[in-house]
Amino acid sequence: MISLIRFFYNLLFPVVLVILLPGFLLRMIRRGKYRHKFWQRFGIYSPGVRQKISDGRVWVHAVSVGEVIIALKLIRSMRARDPEVRFVLSTTTSTGFKLSARAKCPWLEPIYNPLDFYLSARAAVRTIRPRQLILVEAEAWPNILAETRALGTKIAMVNTRLSTRSERRFRAFKLLATPVFNQIDLFCLQETADIARWKELGVEPQKLVVTGSIKFDDEAVDSRPHRDFQPLLRRLGIAENAPVLLGGSTFEGEEVLLAETLQALRKTIPGLFLIVVPRHFERSAGVARDLAALGLRVARRTQATHPEKPDALIVDTTGELREWYACATVVFIGKSFFAKGGQNPAEPIAAGVPVVFGPHMKNFASLSKQLLREKGAFEIRSREDFVFTVNKLLGDPSLRAETSFNASNSLAFHRGATVRTCEKLDDLMLPISR
Repeated sequence: MISLIRFFYNLLFPVVLVILLPGFLLRMIRRGKYRHKFWQRFGIYSPGVRQKISDGRVWVHAVSVGEVIIALKLIRSMRARDPEVRFVLSTTTSTGFKLSARAKCPWLEPIYNPLDFYLSARAAVRTIRPRQLILVEAEAWPNILAETRALGTKIAMVNTRLSTRSERRFRAFKLLATPVFNQIDLFCLQETADIARWKELGVEPQKLVVTGSIKFDDEAVDSRPHRDFQPLLRRLGIAENAPVLLGGSTFEGEEVLLAETLQALRKTIPGLFLIVVPRHFERSAGVARDLAALGLRVARRTQATHPEKPDALIVDTTGELREWYACATVVFIGKSFFAKGGQNPAEPIAAGVPVVFGPHMKNFASLSKQLLREKGAFEIRSREDFVFTVNKLLGDPSLRAETSFNASNSLAFHRGATVRTCEKLDDLMLPISR
């Protein structure tokens, strides 16, 4: 069955690639550095990179920034258990690659994931010859899976999350999706409730284990430098004890909502400062114009000069959101008010900061419901509700502390998830010489 699926998949893939290629190239150009390591996307590597990635490494694939952060936590934990293991970390997006490149070292080499065109996938797999292939969350490409299995290499999907949208899509094409997913040897699931959903998609039950979420595991090994942005805020003229409202991974419309909330609350909290971290940093110039149109003085993280005593700061970089959470008094979770799906609330919770989010948190439905049930977060459903809730939190330190404490307890199930995942992966590791 899988051979037949691959046959038709490989007939159609070039057609789909040609159709999607213009939009793909446009995104690359818009996000910059589109020529950077371009041929890696076709499984073609420079001699230097080729030598590094073909020396018996574990291949970890992470789509973009969020998945790369998870991958790096897992990689560092695996490395702590076995200092001899080396890794290839592949990513799809330029922002993901930029973040993974910061971790480059003799035992970790970042690359762009190859397109799942038959020749590209085959070239990449035969170059790397991985000891193990680890997929972060729920991205599985038929050719890469098949070529990896042909080498006798085991495949695992970790921190596995099945969004409502993905589940509907997979169910609609269950006849095709099930054989592809069953090429994978191990699924490390975030929650017990996910077992039934993967079984419904036809995944063999013995492959499903619950390890918890690496993303929510605040005990995981994380050696990334913790930058302190308080000195930058002091240079902007923001007082050390000034309250800060931060919007993390915001989408279009949410920045204006935050700015309007700032203006409303400044009538009673004049020292309130706003930090906005857009989900896509290339939107930063437009966000700055939107906020300036409301009469706000706006500073940008990457600019050498800033307006005197700005009202708001736009963080137009990638990979820094975790550290900015530590500067906040209250955090708004992006993609939850106008956009749908929601972003991850775990990092601000780990930073000890109370969170608020809109009604659209389906990407983190189970966690968001638990947070609300255990009084570890606040849901806002209108602009007026936003102002009221943030005002209540800013004015009551004990409420902030209680909310943060409850939220931290909600994540207790996931503590140790990274180590549990490593223990399961140990059983799939092939020796270096095969």
